[in-house]
Amino acid sequence: MTEVTYLVNNPFQENTIIVYDDTKECVIIDPGCFFGHEKEALTGFIAQNGLKPVRLLNTHCHIDHVFGNKFVAETYNLGLEIHQGEQIVLDSTEQVAKMYGIPYQEPSPQPSRYIEAGEIIRFGNTSLETRFTPGHSPASISFYCEAGGFIIGGDVLFQGSIGRTDLPGGDMQTLLQSIRTQFLSLPDETRVFSGHGGPTTVGAERKTNPFLT
Repeated sequence: MTEVTYLVNNPFQENTIIVYDDTKECVIIDPGCFFGHEKEALTGFIAQNGLKPVRLLNTHCHIDHVFGNKFVAETYNLGLEIHQGEQIVLDSTEQVAKMYGIPYQEPSPQPSRYIEAGEIIRFGNTSLETRFTPGHSPASISFYCEAGGFIIGGDVLFQGSIGRTDLPGGDMQTLLQSIRTQFLSLPDETRVFSGHGGPTTVGAERKTNPFLT
């Protein structure tokens, strides 16, 4: 059985997501851990549950989702995996940090490989389908687990809201198209784990999300 846990990190209240199964292998998605106690919470959860991190993934590369990339990569000897279209966003993070006045002392490493749309991310007994979901960022991707009935959506779809589109590379119509084709095509009971806030379901957002009704 595949499980999902999220830890809320950094001043942007970003969700760092850990996906694992009964083999104890896990993937870490969007590590936003910035402060020391946040890094300790992440490593503590992994150690307490006897997990073995095997992949480091980013749904997209906005600064709040990559703060912990270097820490995770070095701690667990992992290469970073992103969509190639997010490279320009990753490369701008130090400039963005200066703009926000954030002391960005651990810049993200460069990716070790690029993830393709439609690619299956495999670890343990788990398979995650990569779905191309741009609009909030130029090449955001989401990870759908059909067997587990959930999707890791980054900042695409939130409980009662959607991702902002006023940042470079954002586009409202592109985002809405991504949601309609890649999220609303899933069963209503599919759980949605977002980059901020609590989880929701496809059905709940289909019925009540003001941006979609």
